[in-house]
Amino acid sequence: MASSTSTMSQAVTGGAAAGAGAKARSVRPLRGLLPFLKPYRGRIVLAGLFLVGAALTTLVFPVALKALIDQGLVSSDPGERVLALRGHFFALFGVGAALGVFSALRFYMVTWLGERITADLRNAVYAHVVKQSPQFFETTQTGEVLSRLTTDTTLVQTVVGSSLSMGLRNTVMGLGALVMLVITNPVVMAQVLGILVLVVLPALWFGRKVRSLSRASQDRVADSSAIAAEVLNAVPVVQSYTQEAREAQRFDESTARAFATAVRRTRMRAGLVAFIITATFGALLWGLYQGTQAVIRGEISAGHLGQTVVYVILLVSSVAVLAEVWGDLLRAAGASERLMELLATRSPIESPARPRALAAAPIGSRVSLRDVVFRYPSRPLTPALDGVTIDVEPGQTVALVGPSGAGKSTVFQLLLRYYDTQGGTVAIDGVPVREADLGALRSRIGLVPQDSVIFSTSAMENIRYGRPEASDDEVIAAARAAHADTFIRALPEGYASFLGERGVRLSGGQRQRISIARAILKNAPLLLLDEATSALDSESERAVQAALDEAMRGRTTLVIAHRLGTVMHADRIVVLDAGRVVDSGTHTELLARSGLYQRLAASQFSDAQAMAVNDA
Repeated sequence: MASSTSTMSQAVTGGAAAGAGAKARSVRPLRGLLPFLKPYRGRIVLAGLFLVGAALTTLVFPVALKALIDQGLVSSDPGERVLALRGHFFALFGVGAALGVFSALRFYMVTWLGERITADLRNAVYAHVVKQSPQFFETTQTGEVLSRLTTDTTLVQTVVGSSLSMGLRNTVMGLGALVMLVITNPVVMAQVLGILVLVVLPALWFGRKVRSLSRASQDRVADSSAIAAEVLNAVPVVQSYTQEAREAQRFDESTARAFATAVRRTRMRAGLVAFIITATFGALLWGLYQGTQAVIRGEISAGHLGQTVVYVILLVSSVAVLAEVWGDLLRAAGASERLMELLATRSPIESPARPRALAAAPIGSRVSLRDVVFRYPSRPLTPALDGVTIDVEPGQTVALVGPSGAGKSTVFQLLLRYYDTQGGTVAIDGVPVREADLGALRSRIGLVPQDSVIFSTSAMENIRYGRPEASDDEVIAAARAAHADTFIRALPEGYASFLGERGVRLSGGQRQRISIARAILKNAPLLLLDEATSALDSESERAVQAALDEAMRGRTTLVIAHRLGTVMHADRIVVLDAGRVVDSGTHTELLARSGLYQRLAASQFSDAQAMAVNDA
């Protein structure tokens, strides 16, 4: 699994290499859309019937035209001629009306299918991506994924909702016109068919080039999207370092590369269209010339020639449209290939086929890490945890402290099973996390990250994210417990106030209290607090710490602490350094014996404060 994810990540982020290395040279990747078409087989059949109806109606027009010329214009009696012409024109109008009805029905059905299938495809890709483990996002840019969700699916929509229908319609029309021409002028059309075969071979070469360049073009667009997504999420930093011009230049260079690739693709596609149309016109004009010679020799009638002219026009126009459609199909094949690559990615973190049930945890979960060895996939030579053993009894509060990079956050990620260990066991309530259902495992863990995540919705819905089925009263109660109720009610629309993208309308402390309220509402037996009070001022910190103390009752709590003052009264403090547990004990015990803990304390407290804390 890990290797497949790595391969996918390289394909996603390879940029130019991915484009240049695209080997598929056909529309075969479009077959990946078949599972999305199957649920709508009935509508596809209807669309096909309307399509065939429109094509056949078009093919009937030259026959009606022949009858008009040969029968409506030959009578010597003016009265009979007027009646005959009137009848033939009514027949032609009937053909036109039928064509209009069939075309309208075809347009509606294929447009509906295009919109519906594209929506299903977007939903499938998005649902698949959000299930990927953090390992996937270590090497995959968000902008790349967004490009596939938007640009690539739009190309697929163009094919399913328009180009494919036009291609099928013109294929039926072209083949029908060709058959009629062969029937009416077999010798001439045999010569034309021979010439057309010679047209196909160069067209295939052009098509392969267009296919490769289409994939490369999509990759370049994705590169630009990735840059834009990254910079727009960091605008304050960009502006604080006055790098606006540099970032604009970087984006400009990326779009220039995308434009250059698109120009090469367009040039090649234009050459394909020009070659096919020119060669086809030449072949069919030869057939038309032979037809006019046949009229001069008296072998066919004027109406027969008119019929032949219309069929020639239909055939030429069909081939011209098919040349355009073929280019669209090649571009959509490149987009489909990229989407199918994404859908084929399998996360290495999945629920087992037969998960073990987690025992009830009335007073909090039991947590156990035994001889855990873990290396991040992006840093396989550097152990993040090396032989770590930590046991936490139900209801205990245990703090993890240590310098940056000691492995504190890694412990949280392994408990949530964002990654799997390379050695040792991580268990909750006696069940190794590998053997538990992912949903059941994560449902009993409440997380308050250091960087609070606020969604672009109301304050009420942001808190309710912790338990979507919670009532408004339960949401408000959680907000009060997190000391967030007062500032929420002070917002223009109270709990219904829109908080902006990433909570830009709130201060850092307010965002943190929303996040804490969300975790309190979830009411999980295990709380993971990643320095939950780091963004608060002193007054707010005291209030929220009191709320957390209340929330931690009856459940197990693991706290990552950068400020030792927030965890002095924890049941136990575990000191980590370079991925190893170097000591464990109470604040007082560690001050007395742990050199690393003493250095950490000395960096945060004055000697007098340290003495006071020690005496406490």
